Amino acid sequence: MDEIRRIAVECIGRAVMFGSLAIGCVMVGFSFSPVSAFRSGAFLTLTMVLALMWKAMTAASKDPKHTEVWLYLDEKSRPADGPARRVFGTIMGDVYKLYAKIALGVAVGFFLV
Repeated sequence: MDEIRRIAVECIGRAVMFGSLAIGCVMVGFSFSPVSAFRSGAFLTLTMVLALMWKAMTAASKDPKHTEVWLYLDEKSRPADGPARRVFGTIMGDVYKLYAKIALGVAVGFFLV
C-alpha cells in the first residue's frame, strides 16, 4: 500500500503543479495591479481546492483501472479484489485531501497578502 501512496502523491502532485503553473501565469498577467494579481490567484486556488475536494469525495467510487496511478503500478501492486479496491480509493481520497489542504493554505495566504 505504500507503493500506491507514493505513486498517487507523484501523479496528483504533478497535476496540482501544472494547475499552480497556470494560476501563476494568470497572476503574472495581472502584475500591473498586485491586488488584482493576488485576488485572482486566491480565487483560482480556491477553485482548485474545490476540484481536489470533489475528486477526494468521489475517489472511492472510481474504478482503479481508470486512474493514472493504475498505469504506474506494477502487476503485483495493482488491487485485484474488493477490499483492495476500497483501500485504493481511500488512499487516493487521502492524497487528494492532502493537496487540497496545502492549496487552501496557499489561497488563504494569497487573500492575506
